[in-house]
Order: sequence, then C-alpha cells, then structure tokens
Amino acid sequence: MDSPRTSLSVPSAVDVAVELAQAKERQNEKDKENLMHSLTGKGGVYIPPHKLRRLQGELMKNLQNQDMVFQRMQWEALRKSINGLINKVNTANIKDIVVELFSENIIRGRGLFCRAVMKAQMASPNFTCVYAALAAVINTKMPEIGELLIKRVAMQFRRAFRRNDKLVCLACTKFVAHFVNQQIVHELIALQLVTLLLDKPTDDSVEVAIYFVKECGQMLSQLCPPGLHAIFERFRAILHEGEIDKRVQYIIEGLFAVRKSNFKDYPSVTPELDLVETEDQVTHELSLDEHYDVLQNLNIFQYDDNWEENECQYSEIKKEIIGDSSDADQESEDEFVGGTDPVDTVVEPSGSYVIDDRTDLQTISLRRTIYLTIMSSLDVEECAHKLRKLQIKEAQQKEICNMIIECCSVERTYLKFYGLLGERFCRLEKMFQDLFEECFAVHYATIHRFETNRLRNIAKFFAHLFFTNALDWSSFEYIRLTEDDTTSSSRIFIKVLFRELSEQMGLVMLKQRLEDPTYKQSFSGLFPRDHPKNTRFSINFFTSIGLGGLTEKLRDYLKSTPKQIMAQFHQGSSDNSDSDSSNSDSSDSDSSDSDSSDSDSSDSDSSDSDSS
Repeated sequence: MDSPRTSLSVPSAVDVAVELAQAKERQNEKDKENLMHSLTGKGGVYIPPHKLRRLQGELMKNLQNQDMVFQRMQWEALRKSINGLINKVNTANIKDIVVELFSENIIRGRGLFCRAVMKAQMASPNFTCVYAALAAVINTKMPEIGELLIKRVAMQFRRAFRRNDKLVCLACTKFVAHFVNQQIVHELIALQLVTLLLDKPTDDSVEVAIYFVKECGQMLSQLCPPGLHAIFERFRAILHEGEIDKRVQYIIEGLFAVRKSNFKDYPSVTPELDLVETEDQVTHELSLDEHYDVLQNLNIFQYDDNWEENECQYSEIKKEIIGDSSDADQESEDEFVGGTDPVDTVVEPSGSYVIDDRTDLQTISLRRTIYLTIMSSLDVEECAHKLRKLQIKEAQQKEICNMIIECCSVERTYLKFYGLLGERFCRLEKMFQDLFEECFAVHYATIHRFETNRLRNIAKFFAHLFFTNALDWSSFEYIRLTEDDTTSSSRIFIKVLFRELSEQMGLVMLKQRLEDPTYKQSFSGLFPRDHPKNTRFSINFFTSIGLGGLTEKLRDYLKSTPKQIMAQFHQGSSDNSDSDSSNSDSSDSDSSDSDSSDSDSSDSDSSDSDSS
C-alpha cells in the first residue's frame, strides 16, 4: 500500500520579497548601530569608507534633530581637517594653508590647533620656524589662539625641566626661540629662560641654553643687546669655572664664534617666512614663573547649545579675514590676467581676450601631483590605478613617463617598483610604449647631463622594460657604439644596461635575442661593420665589460674581412690584365690591316707607271 505523499508548502514570491526586505532592514539597522558606536567612541566594527559615507548621508537625513551626534560628527571632521593641514604645511604652501585654516572654525578648534602644532613640532623640530610663522599669522587675527599656544609650550617646558627630559626641553626652547623671532612673545621670556637654565649649570642645561641662544641670538641682539651681553658673560664665567664637561666647553667656544659672525648661519626669520608686517604683530608678555590654565578641555568634544548661532558668527568673522570665496577668486583672476610678464593677452577681432600662458604652471602642478601620487602609493597596482584616475589629457600623458623615470633616477639605489610600474603602463596601452621609446631616445641623447648614480638607475629601469618585452627592442637603433659617437657617460649607460640584461636573461638568451634577424637593422649600431676601426671598438667594449661572447660573429666578420678585401683585389687585377691583353690583340690586328693596305696601294701605283 502506498504511503500518503506529504505536501510541501512552496513560499510565494511575495513572501520571499518580504523576507528579503526585512533582512535588508535588519542589516541597515545593524550598520547604523555600528556607525553610532564608532562616532560616540564606544568601539564598533570596521566600516568600509564608501559604506561609511553612504551611512553618514542617511544618518544626516534621519538625525538632523539629534544635535549631539551631528555636532560630534562635525567635531571629528574639524579635528581631521586641522591635523591634515598642520601635517602638510611647509615653506612653499604656508600661505595657502593659512587660508584653509581660516576656512575652518578655528575658534571652536583652537585647542585642536594648538595640540596639532605642538605634536608636529615635537615630531619635526627642523620645521619649527614654519610652525612659528604659521602661529604668527594666526596670532595677528586671533591673538587668544597665539596666547594659548605660548602658554601650553611654556607649561610643557616647565614639566620637562622638572623631569630632566632633555629632548622635550630642546624642542620647547626651540619653539620659544622662534616665537621670539616672530615677536609673538616678548623677549623677556627668552632672558628668563636662559637665566633659569644657567642658574645651576649642568652639562644638559648649558647645552640646551646654547642651542636656544643660537636660534634667537640675532633677534635678541636687535631687541635687547644688554641682555644678550649678560648671557654671554654668564657663559664666559661657566667656561672659566671649568666644572662642566669638555664637550660642552667646546660647544660654548663655538657659540662665541657664532656670535662673532653676528649669527650669520642662524638667521632669525628667513624671507620666505616673514609673513607679518611690523604694525600687525601682536606680542604677548608672559612669564615662566606663573602657572597658566592651558584649557585642556578644549581638546575634547563638548556639546554646544548655540551651535548654529556660533557657526553663523564665525562665518562673518571668516568673511572679514579672508573675504568671500567668489570675490577672492575674482580678484586673483583679475590680478593674473592683468600681469604682463607670465602671460600675453591677445585681442581678437571679435573683441574677446585670449590668454597665452607661458609659465607652465599647469605642467608644474601636474608633475607635482604625479610625484605625490607615486610617493604615497604602497604597491605598483595601487600607484597605476591612482595615476589612471587623474584623468590627464592625452597631450600630457608623457609627463607620467617622465616622472616615473625621474623618480627612479633620484633614488639611492634602483628600486624594482619603478620598473614594474613602467612595465604596467606599457602593457596597458600601446601609446605608453611609444612614449617610453621616445623617453629612451631623449635620455640616451642627454645622458651626459646626469650624475653617475642617476645614470645607473635609468639604465636599470630601461633594462627591466627590455627584459620583460614591455619595450620593443627596435629602440636600440638610437645607439651607435663607436668611439666618435659615444661619450664616457653613454658608455657607462650601455655597460650598465647590458650587464643588467645579462643578469636577468642570461648570456645565451641575450645572444639569441641580439642575433634575431628581425632586429638586424636595429642592432647594426651596436655591432657596426662599416669600418674595421668601429668593429674593433665594439668588440673591445663588450669584452671589457665581460660580455665578449656577444661578439663572436663580429669577430668572425673581422677575421674574414681582410681575405674578402684581398680576393676583391685579386679579382680586380685579373680583370685588368684580361682587358689589357684584349686591347693589345686588337692593336696588332689593326696594324697588320694597315700594312696590307699600304702594300696594295704601292702595287697599284707601279702598274700604272708601266702602262704609261
């Protein structure tokens, strides 16, 4: 008897759609919960950047009324922006960084600004002059921020001095010295600091004082000559006492030599960083003896009940400082167009203006962008992807090839990263292969302009392209290996190139490639056969670099050349002898014919006389 068949319930399409929608909603709720955890600092899972941006956009729509979360998001964005601007400031871009800093709400983030500047200065003391110049510009518009920064540096120095932390003391004193140079702080604090360091002299305290005086001595000689004289008298007394280490005594003697040269090697303010006019400077009078409140609570997020009102007020302040963005752009554009040196203005018949820019600003900016992209990439694939995303015009694609070669050449040693990057571009498009071939011809023609180390890196780069067949071997047609057509630099280039090819391919494979009949015309310059002198030079060159096996056929040719010349000579002489014999035979026959004709004429004359 058959068992009854169980009926299976098949879900309908509607039920499936409902379940999918519910699952998607649960996933979205989970993602939002993770986002909330990450924003409130309570942990959470990692969210990819693209997904984070999408969730932030959705959260902005749904949480406009939740001011706490919204303000925290704005605070995090402000912190990241200020840190990024401080980390990339330098002498060349400080003016642009100042404008971008004022574009942010720096009053709300003044604690973040001071902390970022102090951390950056501590990490890179060599850029202290740049950070001091940046603080000087900020101080002219917002003196309370400059005062807060000075107070924090002073309190940090006091803590480091009590803890005998020499490195932090050196960094702080250097920062204070450049504050004095920029006249952000009164010179009295400099005299007070040196007095504190030399009151009970030790090796470390004297050394810190010496470095401090070197940094701001030139400015102190202008602002307070008696104070500087008293400092050097104290150094002289310490030197005469002789209680400190010999090394420190030598450093004091070096300081006196620096003073004698009027601190020529330690200028107070370089022209590039002299950004504030004298009448605009705001100088703060502070003391190291007082205890200041450094407002550490400004470093963390705090809820603001009047967020919108404060933001509107800062917008007005920003307009007063840097003006409206559209007005600034228009002014800069008018100023650029009005110049006569960098551009030429041509008036067309229609009345419109055509500007011919001859400054190459776009090319320089593009090369800078390409350089930064290459330097910031971790691997070849990422670098190639970033460079392709730049959307460079076709006419400027050659700059990518030039910058790859230039970046490779300036490295201490050759990095395979650049060879793989060049190979990647050659395989992406035929256009890049042609561009690299042009670069090979140009660099070989101008190879004498490069230093030896750069020359070697360039040769190894192109050797990688040839070895991987990313670059066609017909490019060797630009090389003619003769004594007259090469220089010492080009011979080094060829030597490094072929040694690298021999290491990568092996001598046998390299020889097979060079004997390929397809490239016979391209390799004719490497193995010249037009004159025995050039042939011998090529053979001797490859033999001297350890690759004499590549010239076996050329040696056979040079051995057989005299025999061919003698054979041609003998053949030419035999042809000449044959022609001479034929000429003599023809002359003999002509002479016999002339004799017979003469005898016939004499017989006819005698017969005529007899008849008469």
